[in-house]
Amino acid sequence: MNTKAKWIFIIFSIVTVSPILGQEEGVVSLTLEDCIIKAMQNNLKVAVEVYNPDIAEASLTQAKELFLPYFDLTLGLRRNENPSYWFLQGEGTVVNNFRNYSFSVNQKVPTGGTVSASLNSYKSKTNEAFQLINPRYGSTLQFNFSQPLLKDFGLKVTRKEILIAQNNLDISHHQFRAVIMDTIYLIQEAYWNLVYAIDDYQVKQQSLQLARDLLAKNRKEVEVGKIAPIEVLNAEATVASREADILQAEILIRKREDWLRNLLNLTTGEGINQQKLVPADTPAFEIKAISFEEALQKATQNRPDLKISSANIENRELNLTVAKNQMLPGLNLNLSYWSPGVSGDRILYLDDNPFTGVVVGREAGSAGDSLKDSFKQLYNNWEVGLTLTLPLSSVTSRANLVKARMELEKSLLELEDNKKQALLEVRDAVRDIEAHAKRVEAYRASRALAEERLQAEVKKLEVGLTTNYFVLQFQEELANARSLEIRSLIDYNLAWAKLDKAMGTSLAKHNIKISDFE
Repeated sequence: MNTKAKWIFIIFSIVTVSPILGQEEGVVSLTLEDCIIKAMQNNLKVAVEVYNPDIAEASLTQAKELFLPYFDLTLGLRRNENPSYWFLQGEGTVVNNFRNYSFSVNQKVPTGGTVSASLNSYKSKTNEAFQLINPRYGSTLQFNFSQPLLKDFGLKVTRKEILIAQNNLDISHHQFRAVIMDTIYLIQEAYWNLVYAIDDYQVKQQSLQLARDLLAKNRKEVEVGKIAPIEVLNAEATVASREADILQAEILIRKREDWLRNLLNLTTGEGINQQKLVPADTPAFEIKAISFEEALQKATQNRPDLKISSANIENRELNLTVAKNQMLPGLNLNLSYWSPGVSGDRILYLDDNPFTGVVVGREAGSAGDSLKDSFKQLYNNWEVGLTLTLPLSSVTSRANLVKARMELEKSLLELEDNKKQALLEVRDAVRDIEAHAKRVEAYRASRALAEERLQAEVKKLEVGLTTNYFVLQFQEELANARSLEIRSLIDYNLAWAKLDKAMGTSLAKHNIKISDFE
């Protein structure tokens, strides 16, 4: 499963999603949900942002490694040859062979201390005279514990990097949600603006056709002498003007298609880049009650920017706590316990007197014996100590404290600013919904009246009670009324999309879930 597939799952209430295929060759029919799915799969900003949670998770894993135990293994061989410098050494050249090996386990504890256990062993062999044990084996089992009592003490201080990495992971999740929400809104905006451009183009086509029909009618009437030729010129001028409007409308459609195509990252390799995009959805108009208080409450609970600000405050508070701790003097408690064991070949001298130099026998010993003695704890040794460190200068620590305090104050102000921004966006979105709902109703009524007025004017023209000028004028008014009605419908739908984004509910609205996070 690739990274994006791991993070994004889009779940819809229907089992199958409408295919991105058109009924005509060179035409691609897209629903709004089709576009959102395509954007989640191909949008480059989403593709870039999807890596950040994985990067943050890797940083968290790395921070947690602080509490993983680490092992030390040491092996060493040493051989020393020295000339004898007095007669008791018994040899002209003194040779000492030493072999040592040690194994230790070290573990950081959450309170800031360190626990370690070690086993050190060695073998020593020499050719010097008068040795009682040769070769000699030694082993020491040792436990150490060191715990800061002031500076560097505490769960938060010790786990600072882990806590910050966890907060940064949450921040990356919220940033990812914010990018997806922004992308959803941009898709909605591009989609509905393309719908408007196409509908407006059709309105202008209808207006052009009305002007052409009137021109054809005028030409026939001029031929029979019913009206003056000047009426044909007026109709021709109107047709030419509306044909120019058609060209502008076609350019606008191409621009809106390119805008949507860019957001969907449709490439030539997919065979879609040169195809015509046709929206399959139409803007709906359903008046729904919306409470500002309810919308603001949802925004407070769901907006990613507010959650990011809260996580940043947690990081700054943690930094301030650590900075205060670093101002304290160092006071460390050190505990040690060790148990040695010694073994080897015991040399037996004549009359138990090594000065005779006469060896009469040996009692064999082994490295295993020294290990057994150390684990049996035949010889108990311990040490307790306190170490106090009073730095002569704490300029750096004070600077970190001042910096941490200012960063916390800055984050608190940023949270308040984001809350005010959320309130403003929610309020504007609610107002826009209410205003655009009224605009839709008003422009619907205006369009209906414009249709009635045009019909009445056409009937008057048929009986000679008006002129072509007024008919053309009423046609223009009807076209404008239709365009305004469509624009108000688009704005109403975009206002709801804007409110979903302001409340942070865009993902839930489109049944989008992000795995490992929600």
